[in-house]
Amino acid sequence: MGKLFGTDGVRGVANKELTAGLAFRLGQAGAYALSREHSHPRIIIGKDTRISCDMLEAALIAGICSVGADVLKVGVLPTPGIAYLTRTLEVSAGVVISASHNPVEDNGIKFFSEIGYKLPDTVEDEIERIVLSEEKPWELPVGAEIGRVIEVKDAEKLYVDFLKSTVNGRLEGLKVVLDCANGASSAVGPKLLQELGAEVFPLFHEPDGVNINANCGSTHPEALQRAVLKYGAHIGLANDGDADRLLAVDEHGRLIDGDCIMTICALDKKDKGILLNNAVVVTVMSNLGLHQALKKAGIKVYETQVGDRYVVEELLRTGTKLGGEQSGHIIFLEYNTTGDGLLTALQLLSIVQEKKQPLSALTAQMKRFPQVLLNTRVKGENKEALMSDRGILAKIDEIAHTLGEQGRIFVRASGTEPLIRVMAEGMDEAQLKKLAQEVVDLVRQRDEA
Repeated sequence: MGKLFGTDGVRGVANKELTAGLAFRLGQAGAYALSREHSHPRIIIGKDTRISCDMLEAALIAGICSVGADVLKVGVLPTPGIAYLTRTLEVSAGVVISASHNPVEDNGIKFFSEIGYKLPDTVEDEIERIVLSEEKPWELPVGAEIGRVIEVKDAEKLYVDFLKSTVNGRLEGLKVVLDCANGASSAVGPKLLQELGAEVFPLFHEPDGVNINANCGSTHPEALQRAVLKYGAHIGLANDGDADRLLAVDEHGRLIDGDCIMTICALDKKDKGILLNNAVVVTVMSNLGLHQALKKAGIKVYETQVGDRYVVEELLRTGTKLGGEQSGHIIFLEYNTTGDGLLTALQLLSIVQEKKQPLSALTAQMKRFPQVLLNTRVKGENKEALMSDRGILAKIDEIAHTLGEQGRIFVRASGTEPLIRVMAEGMDEAQLKKLAQEVVDLVRQRDEA
């Protein structure tokens, strides 16, 4: 078995790569590593709506209880909701069972520290070492020392009340279409917006265990775009399966990505004098238009590698409070410790409401550079080798020279899927498509060699 932890926990095809046995061992090792300093450890567990979550949840609970830790069982709740509850319910750690935007056959197990942050590499490495070596550094308890399972019946209310506390005022008069991706926000999302007074048209909010992310959500916003026009809505909002990301649609049905949402929020905070450290943290994938808009406003931009965990690390390092990714993972660190799609939705909606401007007018503050994104599936075992292939690296250098200062090419291996992602940015979209395809064709050729 290879390395377990990727950029966002342990991922794999449920019951094939991510088995109940592995979940049991992760439960044991995670509970041991994260709670051994606590005299009476408690670990909170939440999940998304995919069918395999029940199986993995049962195995995790068994593993955690077997080493003497109690489990606080939340049920279906967005990943950021688990992060929030982890740091407010005085527990030793949190666990989320979800594969985010991935298809239903995939699943994942992600741990949070007691203060709600994703685990540092050193702790993940310790858990991984224990699991892979099959060592058992703990003594199994018996009798009254075995862990219990406690249902957290008010988890949804606690999370909704927290989200409502992050905005001033209400949302009366706003017509909002909310695509819940048949995922973790299906119940809590519409309820939140309705309680704040918005007129809500929910989409894909009836999960059946297998329809999560199926032609819906932030990775497939086409139905949302049509619905905004159909209902004459002011705005459309799209979560992914675990609701830690958000994309938006303006009143004309045009898609608004995380870069534009961050720009709108940063400029609003700058105007109000509340943009802490006068800076924003983004990844290398963020559009050049974001950089230009924020630079014009006198806002500093810090840049990290792709992955919301790296954005959080840079936020903490620099004392900055706003950051995120083009994909819609946006972190408001003054409120929560991870990307939060519903929190981001409230921040954006409150700006629309306060400024009495349509979303299209707010998005005009950022002029987007043409950007082409292509993904190509590769053999999982080849993914890292392809990123150091001399021929591929030479092709990337050649394209970078061609684009010069008016553009860029960026190629990376996905941290969660067997994919190589190619991004080209510049002034001429047709040229970008051609150049990006050249890289994809070469990657495929090398992968099949």
